[in-house]
Amino acid sequence: MQALVTTPGEEHSTRLESVGSPRGEGVLVRVLEVGVCGTDREIDHGLFGVAPEDGGDLVLGHELLGVVERDGGGFGAGDLVTATVRRSCGHCLACGEGSPDSCLTGDYSERGITRLDGFARELVLEDAAQLVPVPRALGRLGVLAEPTSICARALRHARTIGGRQPWELSRALVLGAGAVGLLTTLLLRLDGVETWTASLEESNELVTALGAEYVCSGETELAALGRFDLVVEAVGNAQLMADSLGLLGRSGVACLLGIDGREQHVTIDGPVLGVDAILENRVLFGSVNAHRQDWEAGVDALDRARGRWQDVLERFVSLRVPLDRFADAFAHRGGKATLVVSDA
Repeated sequence: MQALVTTPGEEHSTRLESVGSPRGEGVLVRVLEVGVCGTDREIDHGLFGVAPEDGGDLVLGHELLGVVERDGGGFGAGDLVTATVRRSCGHCLACGEGSPDSCLTGDYSERGITRLDGFARELVLEDAAQLVPVPRALGRLGVLAEPTSICARALRHARTIGGRQPWELSRALVLGAGAVGLLTTLLLRLDGVETWTASLEESNELVTALGAEYVCSGETELAALGRFDLVVEAVGNAQLMADSLGLLGRSGVACLLGIDGREQHVTIDGPVLGVDAILENRVLFGSVNAHRQDWEAGVDALDRARGRWQDVLERFVSLRVPLDRFADAFAHRGGKATLVVSDA
């Protein structure tokens, strides 16, 4: 059985390799596609990732779309499924309450990322409790479930924070038009929120097709757009993260989804932090991973979006290549790339 494996910490060690067939308990799933994201690229660059506890290589792939091979765990053969990524540490309050996305120890494991092999292989055994059904009508677009779950969690937490006091989410700004930025835009537009999406490109047809306003951040000062109830930073730029606090209106909430680990200093206007954030009850918070409810909400949102924007949603995935062309997928920019493992 072919799998995409890497040696964590070793730059460009990713390769296609034969691995043994899965053994043990669980639901047998044939992998159809796995999505590729910045995390996979960081692991390939040797900057991230933790090997399984046996010290061997790590099978990559955490954005699963698969089909159940045989009946089991409440699933029937032929069912489309995706699967959660982060798993419980087993000894903290959050994980004990079924929220490994909020793990308090950092001892969690993650499929294809941290101490747990991923899905970039032909067959995988998975705990039925970690599988999430994907509507048959959604088809291959189900590969977007994982990044959509990340966005769904971010918006759920933003609404929870905003809702600590009288607050209405009517105007939002999304910074970044990659997969996470576009999917966040989609979720906001599904809910009827006036949404502006900013990125460096001169235009973005997908953003406008969703009914959002697109802004080229290289040509327009974001402060000129007015204030927002919500700002979501999905670029991965620490300076933009700091700037987002100054783009909020009263009781505004800024959510950070991008990652920027560069050694640097960022600046922020003193009155924005020392006056406005206090007097106007502004909040800036970070969000990562997703709870099962976010997976279910994300899949449902994708299915609703399919009915409303079928052609647009199809264009979210701009490159599909076989597993042995993983280097092309890692190098791809300008849309979501996926690895096709099976045509079944």
